[in-house]
Amino acid sequence: MKTSTTFSILFWLKQSKAKNGEAPLYARLTVNGKRAEISIKRKIKIINWNSTKNCVKGTNQKARIVNEHLNQVYKGIIQAKNELTLENKFITSQAIKSRYLKEDEQNHTITDIIKYHNEDMTNKLRWGTQKNYYTTQKYISKFIKKQFNTSDMYLKQLDYNFILKFEKFLRDYQPLDHQKKMGNNSVMKHIERFRKMITLSFKLEWIDRDPFINFKAKFEKVERGYLTEKELESIEEKQFSIPRLQLVKDLFIFSCYTGLSYIDVINLTNENFNFGIDGELWIIKKREKTKKLLRIPILPKAKILIDRYKIHPKSEINGTIFPKISNQKLNSYLKEVADVCRIRKNLTFHLARHTFATTITLTNGVPIETVSQLLGHSRISTTQIYAKVIERKVSDDMASLILKLSNKNESKQKELYS
Repeated sequence: MKTSTTFSILFWLKQSKAKNGEAPLYARLTVNGKRAEISIKRKIKIINWNSTKNCVKGTNQKARIVNEHLNQVYKGIIQAKNELTLENKFITSQAIKSRYLKEDEQNHTITDIIKYHNEDMTNKLRWGTQKNYYTTQKYISKFIKKQFNTSDMYLKQLDYNFILKFEKFLRDYQPLDHQKKMGNNSVMKHIERFRKMITLSFKLEWIDRDPFINFKAKFEKVERGYLTEKELESIEEKQFSIPRLQLVKDLFIFSCYTGLSYIDVINLTNENFNFGIDGELWIIKKREKTKKLLRIPILPKAKILIDRYKIHPKSEINGTIFPKISNQKLNSYLKEVADVCRIRKNLTFHLARHTFATTITLTNGVPIETVSQLLGHSRISTTQIYAKVIERKVSDDMASLILKLSNKNESKQKELYS
């Protein structure tokens, strides 16, 4: 661990515990002005102590034995510090003392819980989620380096103040590859991921208290974007002469009519198709993200795209319905599609899933319970983020009702006066 530290060892007599002219010997470790004391387990007469040279006066056998012991203690403390340095651990007077006394074996660090979490979650989390954790871990390292001038800290050192400072660091951090600082919800996501790792260390009994116990994450409500019927039609009707843009457009439209996420679309195979309860072809597969089983009837426009691409050479090589393309490239090319189609919204692949939930299903009268099942949501409350769309449809339906009632009243009035 690279740190800028001042370090010293001082042997001294603790005369406040003197008895019968004798006092116990202690070693005082000082790192960056902070002290820790170690009992030497020896007592000597106060008059025999040389405070200038930090040793016992004289050359008699008793003096030589005590001084040799002090020399061994000194070497042991230096060795403890060197071990911590080689292990890239946080150097403090207390850490050196704990290592010297062999008490630090269970003093786990932030690096320890990150390593444990990564190993434990390897086969439990999708790569996209793991990648988010790696990003959070990168910010944790940057924060510790900037705030404490070190690369690791003991979990027992974490407190509420540490969390508040980490939050401030995230809000103030200016990424080199972005023009803007991260928003509130991005900050909260990083803190939530950090919180999950610290909670794990608490469950493992690596720490005695949870420093997050008084912290409450505050997320800002964000409206989910989606395409209107007119915007969706403008993309559907556009034909691209550039193959990559045509593929990206078709993948996007397919998601708009199935609600599948990028990873579920790109990994779709013939095995994921089967006949549903109505005797028609359905998509039946587990969501890559949650492993929840999806059962999606295939709408005609989605069926056309399946038939078009399942015989594509690249699809046949990969054994998938659609040719493979990375999510990053897909979203990059969608910007071009948006420009050509004059869509001013931030066109991302996930916007297709929201469009399915709103423009394709909810606004056409599909019950929210059904939409929740089609999207693979575990809780209907997750689907209710589209409540404003439902409210808009209720408003439109009520406007139609008012018009119908008004027309009926006009007809009755005409009958009365005719």
